[in-house]
Amino acid sequence: MAHELDLPLHRLDLKHLPVVLMGGISLVRALGLAGIQAIVVSPDPRDAAFASRYCIGKCVLPPLEQGEAAVDALVALADKLCNLYGRRVPLMYGSDDALELIYAHRERLQRHFLLLLNDPDIGRALIAKDRFQALSVARGLPIPQELAWEGSGHGTLGGTMGAVLIKPSIKVDWYGSQLKDRLFPGDAKARVFETGAQVLADPVVALFREQLTFQEYIPGGEDCLWSFHGLADGQGEVLVSFVGRKIRTYPPVDGESAFIELAHDAALEQIGRQVARRLPLKGIFKMDFKRDPRNGEWYLLEINARYTLWHYLAACNGLNLMRAAYDFLVDGAQWETGRYRTTRRWLALHLDFRAYRALADQGAMTFGAWLASILLSRNVYNVFAWSDPGPWVSFLAARYLQKWDRACDILLGYVRQWRSTAS
Repeated sequence: MAHELDLPLHRLDLKHLPVVLMGGISLVRALGLAGIQAIVVSPDPRDAAFASRYCIGKCVLPPLEQGEAAVDALVALADKLCNLYGRRVPLMYGSDDALELIYAHRERLQRHFLLLLNDPDIGRALIAKDRFQALSVARGLPIPQELAWEGSGHGTLGGTMGAVLIKPSIKVDWYGSQLKDRLFPGDAKARVFETGAQVLADPVVALFREQLTFQEYIPGGEDCLWSFHGLADGQGEVLVSFVGRKIRTYPPVDGESAFIELAHDAALEQIGRQVARRLPLKGIFKMDFKRDPRNGEWYLLEINARYTLWHYLAACNGLNLMRAAYDFLVDGAQWETGRYRTTRRWLALHLDFRAYRALADQGAMTFGAWLASILLSRNVYNVFAWSDPGPWVSFLAARYLQKWDRACDILLGYVRQWRSTAS
């Protein structure tokens, strides 16, 4: 499949480098708030980010699983921009699939784009949870205890009387897989079993055990889920950072972010900086932590070495990490860790309503409490924005087109069935 490029030259600011963005609505808006032009690239021709007022050019890529073809399209775009600006432009990325593509073709892409990537062994470990576990143990990071399938002593499923968390070992290419469909329904990213013996007795878990990671479960709800976000230089020193906290997820605790906010916690920031040095990390990152309510200790759950929706929320609160990354990539400029507000929250309303319903079924939340939590909050949204309505309109149009296509398929099926029985 050939790529499709729409790059109106009259919209380009030739005095300042744009960013080629493999990311969605939140990321293009974070760049827009920083006054940075974005050329959005995506394999989805209906990607809502294309409709953003901050998107000044777009490129429809071949599917990312067609690695060479997708990279060829990116390089062709990079060469065109290099001819216009006389130098490489930054490439930013917001998904594990995009990150895996970049790591697989890092040498070629680094010749054509401005990139700050982790060393290959670190980068691979951050994508694969089993490798991350081994790396974390080797570097002395504060992670939950991994549990072995075989055996019956300490550190095994058979020897664990407490709760166990299971999650897929690989972050990419598992949506739509049998593993997800059979073990992680809906938007769940992990599952909790009451004991190790219960895990061992589950036939579906046994079937997919080679694709799973098993850990001791750290108790606590969403109020225990925090994150540390930052930009590290080439030696693992954090240049600028902020702390985030999850208010609600769907499914509760182990699902996708539905309602989140920024926060301040000096202890977590100190631990996050130590983790960045020990690996060491390079470039942009997000560390997920859980605080054990029994003793207050922090446990590192995972690290994502990519740009995330949190950057839009942070930009709305006065700290634009994408701007800091841009300045570092383009000019080598280093920000001092800046102050930020915690007044605005980020809300995915459809997910948060589903989170409320799940909590209500558990007797943990009333409708009034849920409604008050969002109405009494200053929110930015996952899709809608008064200042940038295009993605919301595009998103709704895509949904109605999908429903229309589905209805047409059903109707045609009935027609074919009628014709086959009427003849």
